[in-house]
Amino acid sequence: MFRPLQNLDRYDIVLASGSPRRRELLGMLDVDFSVDTSHPVDEVVPPGIADEDVPLFLSQLKADAYPLEADDRRLVITADTVVLIDGRILGKPKDEADAARMLRMISGKTQRVVTGVTVRDAERSVCFSAESKVNFAPLTDDEISWYVGHYRPLDKAGAYGIQEWIGAVGITGIEGSFYNVMGLPVQKLYKILKEW
Repeated sequence: MFRPLQNLDRYDIVLASGSPRRRELLGMLDVDFSVDTSHPVDEVVPPGIADEDVPLFLSQLKADAYPLEADDRRLVITADTVVLIDGRILGKPKDEADAARMLRMISGKTQRVVTGVTVRDAERSVCFSAESKVNFAPLTDDEISWYVGHYRPLDKAGAYGIQEWIGAVGITGIEGSFYNVMGLPVQKLYKILKEW
């Protein structure tokens, strides 16, 4: 009888992310996994890396922080997401004022959301990235202030969650994966895991 990703039964799947959205999205693939954030890294990007390659670099950095011995049964999944607009990278805001500044930057514009993902076991590592384009309607200062105050999007790249109020009222269109904008391109991940 068919069961998705039964080829991974020999592994203990580990999501190395504290993001509740990534936990929810990986859970959509109907696999058992645990969350482990015990190997944090300094997310320092060396000069010369292209903006769209930053999340892939950071996902690899996070994955490499997990020491895996030859007989280790863990399969580690890491990810990083950034918003790119006007030649700038928008990561997670420092505070509410920074979140409002980011939302003013993306108001009425199209931004690129790039997520880098690394899947690693004791023998190999596979890295990939996904990009989505998100079109925002113009947002008023009142709308921005209300969203930031009520939803406090300080843990979200670009200071917004597409699945929240701001996505419902502000996003006019998406080109690419909706789930990538949430933080994990699950269709691409499923394809990698299916072939593992």
